[in-house]
Amino acid sequence: MLITNRIEIAKNALDKANENDAFRIFAKNTPSHVLDELTNKLNNQISPQIDCTTCGGCCRQLMINVTTNEVESVAKYLNIAPNNFEEKYIEKSLQGKMIMNTIPCHFLADNKCNIYESRFAGCREFPHLQEPNIKDRLFSTLIHYAMCPIIYNVVEALKVALNFKLV
Repeated sequence: MLITNRIEIAKNALDKANENDAFRIFAKNTPSHVLDELTNKLNNQISPQIDCTTCGGCCRQLMINVTTNEVESVAKYLNIAPNNFEEKYIEKSLQGKMIMNTIPCHFLADNKCNIYESRFAGCREFPHLQEPNIKDRLFSTLIHYAMCPIIYNVVEALKVALNFKLV
C-alpha cells in the first residue's frame, strides 16, 4: 500500500531518520547495477500510481536550474520576451548559472504547475530515480525522502526488496 499523504510521509521521515542513514550505508554494499535495476523496476511500478500534480512538494522545496533554451521555451509558452522572463523569474550566479529566483516556484498554484507542458528539465526529470548510479546519489535522494511520495515509496520498497533490517 503506497503512502501519498505528505504529512504522514514527513512524520515517517522524522521517525525513520536513523533507519535511512543505516539503509544508505547498507545499500552501498549492493552492486551498482543491481541497485540501479531494482530502483528502476520499483520506480516504474510506483511512479504511475502517484499523481505529482496533486502534490507540489518539489515545487515548494527545490532549487531549479534553468538553461537559456528553457528560458526561451517557457517565455514563448508564456508569450513574453525572454529578457522579461529572466528579469522577473531568474537569478544568475557569479558563474553565470541560472536558477529560479524563488522557492516555492513562481509557477506553483493549487499544487499544480502552471507551465507543466513546458516545465524545466529539472522538474520533468525529478526525482531522478531513473538515472544510473543511484548508489552515488543515495544521500541526495534521501534528502528529498520526506518531501516526495515517489522517493518515499521507492526507498521503502527498496528496503523490503534488499531485505534491509535495522539492527
